[in-house]
Amino acid sequence: MRSLRLLFLTIAPLCAAATFTSETIFDWRTPSTPQISPDGRRVVYTLETADRFADAFYSNLWMVSIDGKDHRPLTSGKWKDSLPRWSPDGGEKLAYVSTRAGKPQIFVRWMDTGAEAKITDLENAPSSLSWSPDGGTLAFLTRVAAKPGWQITMPKAPEGATWAEAPVVETRLKWRADGIGGIGQRPLGFSHLFVVPVTGGAPRQITEGDFDHGGEPGWMPDGKSIVLHAARRADADTTLYGEDIWRFPLDGGKPAQLTKVDGTETNPVVSPDGRYIAFTGFADKGFSSHNTNLYVMNADGSGLRQLARELDRNVLAPRWEEGSRGLLAIVEDSGRSHLYRVPLDGPAAALTKGNGRYATAYAASESFSVSKAGQVAVSYSSPNEPKDIVTFAIGGAIKRLTAANGGLMAGRSIGKVEEIRWKSFDGQAMQGWLIYPPGFDASKKYPLILDIHGGPHAMYGVEFNHQMQIFAGRGFVVFYPNPRGSTGYGEEFGNVIHGNYPGDDYKDLMTGVDAVIAKGFIDPKKLCVTGGSGGGLLTAWTVTQTGRFAAAVSQYPVTNWITQTGSSDIGLLMMRWMKAAPWENPQQYIARSPVFFAHKVTTPTMVLTGEEDWRTPIGQSEEFYFALKARKIDSVLVRVPKEPHGIRGAFPSHRVAKVEHILGWMEKYTKSLVSGKLLYEKL
Repeated sequence: MRSLRLLFLTIAPLCAAATFTSETIFDWRTPSTPQISPDGRRVVYTLETADRFADAFYSNLWMVSIDGKDHRPLTSGKWKDSLPRWSPDGGEKLAYVSTRAGKPQIFVRWMDTGAEAKITDLENAPSSLSWSPDGGTLAFLTRVAAKPGWQITMPKAPEGATWAEAPVVETRLKWRADGIGGIGQRPLGFSHLFVVPVTGGAPRQITEGDFDHGGEPGWMPDGKSIVLHAARRADADTTLYGEDIWRFPLDGGKPAQLTKVDGTETNPVVSPDGRYIAFTGFADKGFSSHNTNLYVMNADGSGLRQLARELDRNVLAPRWEEGSRGLLAIVEDSGRSHLYRVPLDGPAAALTKGNGRYATAYAASESFSVSKAGQVAVSYSSPNEPKDIVTFAIGGAIKRLTAANGGLMAGRSIGKVEEIRWKSFDGQAMQGWLIYPPGFDASKKYPLILDIHGGPHAMYGVEFNHQMQIFAGRGFVVFYPNPRGSTGYGEEFGNVIHGNYPGDDYKDLMTGVDAVIAKGFIDPKKLCVTGGSGGGLLTAWTVTQTGRFAAAVSQYPVTNWITQTGSSDIGLLMMRWMKAAPWENPQQYIARSPVFFAHKVTTPTMVLTGEEDWRTPIGQSEEFYFALKARKIDSVLVRVPKEPHGIRGAFPSHRVAKVEHILGWMEKYTKSLVSGKLLYEKL
């Protein structure tokens, strides 16, 4: 009888609806960057998929008609396509970037015949692609190697000799960037503007100098000049901010600086009639967080003014209406992101509503597009809906054009998502969300994962979160809050932690955990905490302040602000947060560094990081791990090879491994096991 009962216990779970597992990472499909044709009839977008055999991510172009009836791939292969851009002549051609020829190059496709041509042979990847008004030229940015700042003369190697790789000499402060200047990709160089005929030929470099240029090239309607943002100043290498809007003549004339605000002005967009230039940015107030505001000026730089001043929120990715009377933009607010219309002469008004996010998600953002007649194509996600492409006419109903993960979602049980609000230690109103395990029973006790976002000036929200659904599928309640310092709640809320990070944000997190426990279904002996980047810092800080958690996983954290400042690709920002350089006020850095409080840690802690992370370099993880191990705290260091910050690189198996290491560590110390074997049971 006993054996029969065991048989039924084995079979029963097979009858239940499937949940999300780490293996579904290989099956996940991500549509993005929708581009609507000028006539508003078609949308081209990129679709990223994973190949579990090659252990690689690929992306191809798909096209769907505006009524959703004609939906088909434009490209298909084991490469990466990106940056699709319609030609202005009604969409007769499509330009895009592809790795099909090896290195990323620009391709042009003639839509009537399907014929394609590779029109560049670049050493470095092109970016920020845009068409000239007459459709005859493409503008793009690409990195150009910097001239050596220091050289020596070496003796000539003997004929047939094989000498070691030469030393690399750096003379810049900003000599690397995470995910760009990684191992094997030096020197970083500078980003410059080029133009190339659509029919092919040698690209012509327009900008010069040891300066970086950015934004999508904005053509003036006469096709004679392009606007970009750039930090073209002598102290650009040692200045935190400093981008201005510039206009660059294509005939070799002198560049014109259009803005001179003490702060940063970026991503200019030219109005269809050529009278105005809009851009995003802020005046530097000396804080670590500023709202990204929307500005407009005359094409010559005069008449600068801020739009949508009533919005104490980030205003992102502006796009002009065809009539040049206003712009569309994304506004982030309390975990949601919506499309707004911003007129030139009045307050902004929301075009979308509801419990979702358009164009943005945590740690990700993309542009949307608008046809000449005002038809919009944009990505959208909600707590129960993975990201897809939707379209609507301004003032009209929203239509979904894709169901990228429809097959994966069908018949699968997902965790219910619920908003939670509470008051922090000082009465400050706080917001977060809970994901319940599928089949949740409020009469039972569940283990809890506190998942802390990075940034710290970022925002968790109401998009579908695949990784957290995997956590919930393994039997955990997941709590993901927005502590003070998060964006989406106003500039003052974001700057409360300026010079005080970590600090009161930790208290927000703990009072949030208390509020969740008060609901009655959490086992207070089975609390876990994790987070990445700034969330990794707060995870490490948490275990130095309390022993209430059964297990912690600190992902790619900051643990020593002094060494972080000197080794990170954003060291200048570290000094802004700390209000001083480490040699000026080392105690300020020490007081906020978890490694200096490691003697207080009792929580079993995993430290997980990418080996090619230049944002929070691997030394940050190694220092904390060393301190824990030296004190005989149960701990492990997980090093993920060839991965930058966030472990967001090219290997699907690494994303799976990341999830399994996190869950395996937590399951070991909470003894919460839905399926499989404890990964760390013998440690």
